[in-house]
Amino acid sequence: MRFRSRPFFSLLGLLLCASLDASAACARYTLAFYELGVLYYRGADGKRQGIDKDIVDELARRSGCPFNTVLESRVRIWDQLSRHALDLSVSGIATAQREEFAEFVPYFQTRNFALLRRTLLPALATPESFVKQGQSQVAAVKSFKHGALYDAWLAELRAKNRVVDVADFDQGVRLFRAGRVDALIALPTSWALLLHDPGLAQQFQVMDWAPQDQLVHGLIMSRQRVSAEDRERLRQALNTMISDGTVKSIFSRHVGETLAAGMLLAQPAPRRAGP
Repeated sequence: MRFRSRPFFSLLGLLLCASLDASAACARYTLAFYELGVLYYRGADGKRQGIDKDIVDELARRSGCPFNTVLESRVRIWDQLSRHALDLSVSGIATAQREEFAEFVPYFQTRNFALLRRTLLPALATPESFVKQGQSQVAAVKSFKHGALYDAWLAELRAKNRVVDVADFDQGVRLFRAGRVDALIALPTSWALLLHDPGLAQQFQVMDWAPQDQLVHGLIMSRQRVSAEDRERLRQALNTMISDGTVKSIFSRHVGETLAAGMLLAQPAPRRAGP
C-alpha cells in the first residue's frame, strides 16, 4: 500500500504546486492614479471613484494581478516612469519618447475642447481670433499632450507669454474662477464635472475647435519593472474588457451615453513591437 500511494501523493503535490504557481503567476505592482475630472476623483461621500478606478478594479479581477495603488501628480508619474521608479499608471498618451520606457494598452480616445469665458464671445470664437486679440490668458496643464491643433496654438501663445502653466486641471479651474485666465483646455472627462456647478457652468462656453483631433489614452506599463508575461496578461484582460462592452459600461456610468460613444476605440489595439 505504501508503494502504491507514492504516485498518488506525487500527483497531488504536482497539482498543488501548479495551483500555487497559477495563483502567484502575476507579481504585485504599484499603480499610480492622478486626479482629473471623472477619471479619478473624490465623491461627495469622500470615497475615491472614477473611470480609471473602475477600469483598474476590473482589470485586477480579470488578470489576477494585485495592485498597490497610490495617488500622484501627472508630472511626478511621468518622471518616475522615465526613471524606472514606478510600475504602472493610467490614461496615458503614447509618444516615441515615452514608448522607450513604457508599453501602452489603449482603452479610450477623446479630444480636447476649449472652455472659453462667455464674455469674450462672439469676438473670440476661434483660436485665431483669440491669438490676435493679444491679451487673454489660457491655462494649460504641464506635461499634457493636447493634440496637434492645441499644442501648436499653445506654442504660439506661450511665445507671447499668454499661457499659464498649472500643475493640474483643478488649479486651472481655480484661476478661471478668480478671473486670472480666460480659457482652459480640457477633455470631456474633465469638464463633465464642471457642468454640475451651475455658477461656474454659466461662465464658460465649450468650444469644439479641433473636431479632427483624437487623443488615444491607455494603460501605461513599465518595460523594465513589469515582466513581459505580465504585460501580455494585462493587455489581454483589458482588450477583453473592451470587446465585451465592460469598458463602454464604465464610460456610460460616468459621462453618459453620448460622450461614452465618442470615447470608444474602434477595436482593441494590437501590441506594438518593442523591448
